[in-house]
Amino acid sequence: MKNAHQVSPDKLVPHGQSIQPGWVRITHWLNVVAVLIMMLSGWRIYNASPLFGFHFPNAITLGGWLAGGLQWHFAAMWLLVANGLFYLVMNIVTGRFRRRFFPLSILAALRDIAAAMRGKLAHPNLAEYNAAQKLFYAGVVVVIVVTVLSGLAIWKSVQFPTLRVLMGGYDAARWVHFIGMSAIALFIVIHVVMVLLVPRTLIIMLRGR
Repeated sequence: MKNAHQVSPDKLVPHGQSIQPGWVRITHWLNVVAVLIMMLSGWRIYNASPLFGFHFPNAITLGGWLAGGLQWHFAAMWLLVANGLFYLVMNIVTGRFRRRFFPLSILAALRDIAAAMRGKLAHPNLAEYNAAQKLFYAGVVVVIVVTVLSGLAIWKSVQFPTLRVLMGGYDAARWVHFIGMSAIALFIVIHVVMVLLVPRTLIIMLRGR
């Protein structure tokens, strides 16, 4: 029996209002495609000159060989950058960043993460991000920006000397790029787990409501 004080999530959003507008859903799924292509092709590029004593299995890489991996990587890079810039501009212009990501409490985010790890993360109002979502979504935007910049420092090291210096040099930029990729991969795993805990969020990202 439903608790008398429990409010249906549908009542928390005005009738007919989209929780995730069309431009958010489109940029989200384009980012998924771009990031996956860049990650798989990046593993192929990594295998050509590994930082560590291991290689990614060829079966989970993209490109077939180094040149093919580079072609896929650069093609997806333009999609990621163009789509990402559009996403950032729209979030700022519409005020969505301010409404959805702030205030951001690290302590509250840690509590939500602990609850999620116990399988008890409550998310009654799908029109608002919980603290864990705010932390991860805002954080991954920063990580993607840093990863793209470190990639530029590697790809155009001579053309962007200041960027290369800021990254600590060419070799350090490779480390930053790898760490950024690893952080994005970790985010994807956590994001999928959170969606499994609250599957309605997937429906919203597909339908908007």
